[in-house]
Amino acid sequence: MEISIATQKRCEVVDITRNVQQACRQWGGTGLVQVYGPHTTCGVAVNEKYDPTVREDILAWFERVVPAGAGYQHEEGNSDAHIKCLLSGNQACIPVRQGNLLLGRWQGIFLLEFDGPRARTLWVSFISSGEKE
Repeated sequence: MEISIATQKRCEVVDITRNVQQACRQWGGTGLVQVYGPHTTCGVAVNEKYDPTVREDILAWFERVVPAGAGYQHEEGNSDAHIKCLLSGNQACIPVRQGNLLLGRWQGIFLLEFDGPRARTLWVSFISSGEKE
């Protein structure tokens, strides 16, 4: 299954929890959902959903640690985005029970865009636990 996301900024954190939950409901099973981003300049993460300033803090931290335009050798000019993706990771695996995500109270699933705006595709896969529903 695929999820398509259109990002709006060069760097942003996009809440994709509803998209993933919808995919899980379509599946309807119990086990794990893997959300994988087949890109080298954006990440996937589970983190705080409740307070949006956490997302701002995450982006600010990445920019301090790996600033854009810091004299990288990569000719496309987006080396910072590649490094940020490497640090964030490009996949998340979340438990699912009867088609419902098992996230903590404050958790959400996010696409971390580091080289937008772009059209992004996320691949969603399911691993059944084999439990009887």
